[in-house]
Formats: sequence, C-alpha cells, structure tokens
Amino acid sequence: MKKGWKRFGLGLVAASAVLALTACGGGKDKKDEGKKDDTLEVSVAKGYVKYVNEIKGDFEKENGIKVKVIEKDMFEQLDALSLDGPAGKAPDVMMSAFDRLGPLGLQGHLAEVKLSEDSHYNDTDKKQVTVQDKQYGSPAVIETLIMYYNKDLLKEAPKTFKELEELSKDEKYAFKGEEGKNTAFLAKWTDFYFAYGLISGYGGYTFGKDGTDPKDVGLNNKGAVEGIQYATDWFQKTWPKGMMDVKAAGDFVTTQFTEGHAAAIIDGPWAAANYKDAGLNFGAAKIPTLNNGKEYEAFGGGKAWVVSNYSKNKEMSQKWLDYVTNDKNQEAFYKATQEVPANNNAREAATKENNELTTAVIEQYKNSKPMPNIPEMAEIFAGGENLMFDAASGKKTPQEAADAAVKVIKENIDQKYGE
Repeated sequence: MKKGWKRFGLGLVAASAVLALTACGGGKDKKDEGKKDDTLEVSVAKGYVKYVNEIKGDFEKENGIKVKVIEKDMFEQLDALSLDGPAGKAPDVMMSAFDRLGPLGLQGHLAEVKLSEDSHYNDTDKKQVTVQDKQYGSPAVIETLIMYYNKDLLKEAPKTFKELEELSKDEKYAFKGEEGKNTAFLAKWTDFYFAYGLISGYGGYTFGKDGTDPKDVGLNNKGAVEGIQYATDWFQKTWPKGMMDVKAAGDFVTTQFTEGHAAAIIDGPWAAANYKDAGLNFGAAKIPTLNNGKEYEAFGGGKAWVVSNYSKNKEMSQKWLDYVTNDKNQEAFYKATQEVPANNNAREAATKENNELTTAVIEQYKNSKPMPNIPEMAEIFAGGENLMFDAASGKKTPQEAADAAVKVIKENIDQKYGE
C-alpha cells in the first residue's frame, strides 16, 4: 500500500515514548485492564467490518471465544500501538501494510507468527512479511501498480512501451497550449513509488541482497541511470509541463484520463473507484514491456494480519490468522471487498471471475519487487523524492540526479541507523 511508507516516522517517534513509559514503570500496571480472557479483539478499517462479522461465527464456535470487532483506520491503529499496547488498550489482532511490518516488528510491537500451510503462500508473499528471518504477519491482500486504458480510445491495452511511444505521436492526443506535447500515455514518474518499476526494470534496485542490505543502494548504477534517462525523454520531449509538478502531477494524470485526453496511464488498483465514479469506460492490464525487453518491476505491496506483541492471547490470535487466511475465508474476502487475496488458491479462484482489474493486479504482481520492509526504506523515499524531477527539469543529468539522491540516502542511513 503506497501511503504506508509515509507513516514510518510516526511509529519511530512513538517507539521512543514507549521506552520512556517502560523505564518509568508506567503502563504495565494497567496492562489488559478491563479485557476479558474469553474475548479476542480484532481491529479493522470500516470497509472490512462487515466481512469480519460475517465470518467470525464459525471461529467463535470452534474456539469457544467471542470475537469483538473494533472499527479503526489501519494506520491510526498501527500508530497507536506503541502507546496503547503497554497501556493494555491495544487490540489483539489488526492489519498492517507490508512496509510497516518490519519497523513495528523490530521495535517489538508485533509478535512473531507462523504462516499456515492452508494459506498457500508463494515465496514472494512470504518475503513480504519476513524480517531478519522472522515472520510478523500473515498476508491478506496484494497490490501493485497496473495500466489503465480507455476502451473508447483503444481496442486493446498496449503491450510494449514502443507502442506507447507510437501512440504519443498521434495528434488526437496533442495537449492544447503546449506545441509538440502529447498526453496519450501518462505516468506519475516524479513520484518515486511510481518511477521505481521503470528504474528496477532497467537494473536499478533499492537495497542489495534482495532489499535487506541498506549499505548497498543501487539507484545510481548503469541500469538505474538508463531508466531515469528514458523517463527524462518523456518529460522533456513528449509530456506537458504539468507532468513535472511534483505535487500536482497525480491530479493532472487523473484529469487527463477521466476527460478522455489520455488513452493509457499507470496507477494503482485503489484508483479504479474514481474512474468508475467518473463513468469512464476503462480497462486494466499488466504494464507494457520495457524497450530493453524486461518487465516493469513495480513495488509489490499489500496488507497482512498481525498480532500485537502486547496481547495476552497470542495463541488464539495465531489461530485467527490461520482461520482468516485459509482458502474459504480469503475467497469470501475477495467477494466482499474485490481486493486481491494473498492466498494463492483464493487468488486463482478470483481470476475465474473474469474481472480485468483483478487479473491485471495478479499478472503484474508476478513481476513486482517486494518493497523492503526494513526501517531504512523510509530514507529511500525521502532521498528519491526529487530524483526524477532533477533529471527531468534539466537541473542535473540523469547520472548527477541519481548520484545526488544516493548520497542523501546513504548519509541519512548513516546518521539515523549507523552503529
């Protein structure tokens, strides 16, 4: 989930407050005050409340326990855990974005869990919740960027970036007011989250050793610079100036697409609701193959069920994780939310629904790169914030922009995480 990384700082700040409380002896005296041993507290966002209430009955009967559903925004719940946990106010089980799992687990706020064989996860799914060989959650939802296209403008989705380049020569998509500029294809590459799939597809990477070595940052190697150069060409030769506006580029892309001025764009599955509300006749597909013959390797993200490390009912919490991620309940989850389930059997069942959006996410996820869930990942986003803009605006060459970003990333990591 894209917005998860932006909330790292809050968790880190709250962690220091927990240490202070523990040192003073506060919080423990009140731990689990008012809670009942025969109740399992499960916190979920508003959109999942109905689903949990519908499936909890069998679990309650099988385990002789009552499941109390708490409605609370996922990120608010995660941010509150470091203080609510020691005070005995945190729920037993909640959901977490994959990229929040690592920091919260390493800080001691999440309990280590075991992945059930009945949840049928592949290696990528397991990696999403594994930090330093420990698993801190059971995957529930997968997400990644995909391509949307306007079915009234295109008969089928473009399959290569060469096709997108040809499409962008069509005068039908010429941008009024800026001669020579075209909006046939748009992607918010000033946002590092969106640009990473391009950079990775050309050979760049966040951290070495599959995202676990923060001392090895690969955003300025030969491949990364080649990807940045490719994006720069789009910014300078094809796209209107509005695409270079770091803050407003996303709105520009959405407006151009919903108004029929863009035939194809890159966005996340969370954007589909806006396009439906706009009455757009759109389709969804895997992002086209890059000019080097490689796939666009966008970040693979999602959400997992996690257990509070402050819970006095960890055994029952583990049983809930196993229950809620089995085939039957993950299939029910998809039908209730239309979010792609992490359980591979349920995922396969979802493809039989012939839903283009679902199929696009599943196909693109096969090429995705799990977002590193170590705390240092926050510095990648901070340091990469101006990477593409600096190159696209001509302020720096692609190599200079990449070198400058990596320098900032490494300095911040050394300063905040150095031994």
